[in-house]
Amino acid sequence: MKRGLPSWLGGGVNAAAEPGLPEPPGDGPRPRPPGRRRWPWIAAVVALVVALSWGWSFYWSREPAKLWVAAETPEGERTVVGYSTVHTLIDVIDWLLEKPGGYLTNDVLPPGVWLDNMPSFEFGVLTQCRDLARVLRNYYSRSQSQSIEDDDLAIAEPALNTDSESWLFPAAEARYRDAIEALQSYEARLTDADPGNAQFYARADNLREWLAVIELRLGSLSQRLSASVGQVRVNTDLGGAPAGEAARDASGDVIVKTPWLEIDEVFYEARGTAWAMLLFLRAAQFDFERTLEDKNAVVSLRQIIRELEEGLAPISSPVILNGQGFGMFPNHSLVLGSYLSRAHSAVADLRRLLEQG
Repeated sequence: MKRGLPSWLGGGVNAAAEPGLPEPPGDGPRPRPPGRRRWPWIAAVVALVVALSWGWSFYWSREPAKLWVAAETPEGERTVVGYSTVHTLIDVIDWLLEKPGGYLTNDVLPPGVWLDNMPSFEFGVLTQCRDLARVLRNYYSRSQSQSIEDDDLAIAEPALNTDSESWLFPAAEARYRDAIEALQSYEARLTDADPGNAQFYARADNLREWLAVIELRLGSLSQRLSASVGQVRVNTDLGGAPAGEAARDASGDVIVKTPWLEIDEVFYEARGTAWAMLLFLRAAQFDFERTLEDKNAVVSLRQIIRELEEGLAPISSPVILNGQGFGMFPNHSLVLGSYLSRAHSAVADLRRLLEQG
């Protein structure tokens, strides 16, 4: 008669192998631990949350359609010069605050804190609103340099210059709403029956002041967009000024390249700038109609509008590509920079036309 190994030596293995002996308890399929059964559900919930967050972020990041520019005041109000510009500025600021997701630049919670494309777009729009509010306060509403500035515009312009990333004390949205209220008050006084209440002077010199700011913005953005591939440029800072001096000496060649992680942010900032600029130029086409016709400059303004419209064409690629200039992959920054560069040249031509008598 065979005898199995002791339990302390064989661990009960031989006992289970002997025929006729009962199987030790605990053999056979064992139930899964409770933690393992929860993992598939946790993974499914995480995947669902990620999918919802992605869809939510995509909805918030959609670029806006072109807003309608009002050429005439509502029924019952006087049609006045300047209404289109002021009303369009109010509409654009209102879009910043009331669009899907609201104002995202100063968000500190997800999913807004994860987004960067729409905040860059918002910054481009906000920059144009600030520039127009400054020109409106200092030029459009004043007959000469020694005239008194408008009280409402003196509130609106600094309110728009609140730090765009401030989320508390003060919140940027609250200050921008203060700017809307001040602009609405100015608009109401502009369209009432009191001739001395508020003014808007649609003169060629006033329009040139705003176009000078636009020219600088377009020139800077077109250079930043073209720097997506990196360039070695000749330093022309003091070109044409033999007696000029600079605070810092620079070498003859300058390497200009937009950092790889900032390329898409520059791209969307330029798109936001072009979108707001397009609306404000359309409004100026109504308010400065007689001035433009007198200078034979209507066609020049329409050309600027056309270039900006082409630059805002829908993007068919799901991502912004920035390949080499003559490489295998397209470079969306160079394409947009080309449109903005042509608009920049057209603005310079329009300013020269307005300077002629």
